Amino acid sequence: MQVPLWIWLATAAGIVALLALSFFTHIRKAHEPSLKEAGAWTALFVSLSILFGLGLTAVWGRAHGIEFFAGYITEYSLSIDNLFVFVIIMSSFAVPRAYQQKVLLVGIVIALVLRTIFILIGAAAIAHFSWVFYLFGLFLILTAAKLAFEKHDEDEAYAPNILVRAARKILPFTPQYDGANISTVVDGKRHFTPMMMVMLAIGMTDILFALDSIPAIYGLTDEPYIVFTANAFALLGLVELYFLIGGLLKRLVYLSFGLALVLGFIGVKLVLHAMHVNRLAFINSGQPIGWAPDIPTWLSLVVIVSILVITTIASLLSGRRNDAGSTRTGQP
Repeated sequence: MQVPLWIWLATAAGIVALLALSFFTHIRKAHEPSLKEAGAWTALFVSLSILFGLGLTAVWGRAHGIEFFAGYITEYSLSIDNLFVFVIIMSSFAVPRAYQQKVLLVGIVIALVLRTIFILIGAAAIAHFSWVFYLFGLFLILTAAKLAFEKHDEDEAYAPNILVRAARKILPFTPQYDGANISTVVDGKRHFTPMMMVMLAIGMTDILFALDSIPAIYGLTDEPYIVFTANAFALLGLVELYFLIGGLLKRLVYLSFGLALVLGFIGVKLVLHAMHVNRLAFINSGQPIGWAPDIPTWLSLVVIVSILVITTIASLLSGRRNDAGSTRTGQP
């Protein structure tokens, strides 16, 4: 897949333009978006992602188009799961709803920069070391095992990471917010507001998210352009999605388990691919393992979509049963 430099630059400019569009049209003005507003913007970004995928398919072929859609769906699903953590951070820092859009947009920009760095590192590693597929695969399998037993609780307290704890000790902070400002003047001296702390927390969390998402998508495609665009489009509209499904997040009780299955499947796919292109001397004398199959991307797309659809439906049905049980027993 040969991607000219001008297409890379045009794509990056388009992503920046879409982020600017979000900011200047509705995020810059502090407010809590309505369901109608959040739904309209979410639909717009999803539609643009689909159109981009269709355009990529028309230019570079069906196989690469399937890789994009498989990567996009996987990254978008992981982004939804990440919203649970954002809810916990926002709640722990008591961020006013009207200012949460700006915090999330900053988080998206940070995530996009970090993922771009990890994408370039991953591409360079894969180009020079085939054993990286073993590493990525085992990492995803371990991550899947951890995620399968992870429970999200909106009332869960946020545990500050080392950077946030250090910032609290070193930098002067005010106890109150000053709108969406990250700093303010108190008694003639510049102080940071809790908004700065929230952005540090989300920025550090984005690093952990990138460690999961990049190996996952490299299990579906080894094309850096597809990896980048699938990640970028999955992040676009995440601000609006946060407000659109905020009340639905707690009902997606099986989402983490579904994502664990997806990551586990991709992890196994990566290990099988590593065996197929094996060059490690201590494994099969450095020769490819002939019986190890390569799982086609179209099959990966079918498996991923099936898992996510089944777990989403199961989550919603479980929530409906719980609501019916609460109504019968008279519980709120």
